[in-house]
Amino acid sequence: MDLERINSRFVEQGKRYLFFKRFLDILVSLLGIIVSLPITIVVMIAIKIEDGGPVFYAQKRIGRNKTEFLIFKFRSMVIDADKVKENLMGQNEIDGAMFKMAEDPRITKVGRFIRKHSIDEIPQLLNVLIGDMSIVGPRPPLPEEVAKYTDYDLKRLCVKPGCTGLWQVSGRNSLNFDEMVELDMKYIKKSSMLLDLKICFKTIWIMIWPNDAY
Repeated sequence: MDLERINSRFVEQGKRYLFFKRFLDILVSLLGIIVSLPITIVVMIAIKIEDGGPVFYAQKRIGRNKTEFLIFKFRSMVIDADKVKENLMGQNEIDGAMFKMAEDPRITKVGRFIRKHSIDEIPQLLNVLIGDMSIVGPRPPLPEEVAKYTDYDLKRLCVKPGCTGLWQVSGRNSLNFDEMVELDMKYIKKSSMLLDLKICFKTIWIMIWPNDAY
């Protein structure tokens, strides 16, 4: 598996595209942080009132070329969620290197609402501004997920992960792991500013009228 070869092919699509993609990332993340400030304040208060725990949650993820980074989210689960997960692995509802449960007992009441409307992912705009992520791209996987990847699965790591992508606007949790990988590869092969904009508009629609998010 040659990540450098695939990455070079992606770069060859044009420096202009990469420049405008980064420009869009900075512009959208800055505007998003400002516009979402009222929602951020309300969510912070709601999370704190529910159980008194931390408002934000940072988790190690794998980005472009297997680079590790901390992803930021509003906390939507109980405080010891990672420890509880070990006892739930047998109830995983998605095949492949990913864990999902429709009725995950770790999710709080506030968490269920903000996850359904993708509000929990607003802090990821900081990751975009920093440069760890892009607005549009593959879902950023956990280290333990990447450890189970095949050579083909690893190809999705040749670009920056995104806050949203084809997987999120094409069914999300109703799709299995292999279908997610195929959608990511389709995005990488056909990536363009027009495709990025289409995904962004579809994401806004889904935030208002949720799909299969949980």
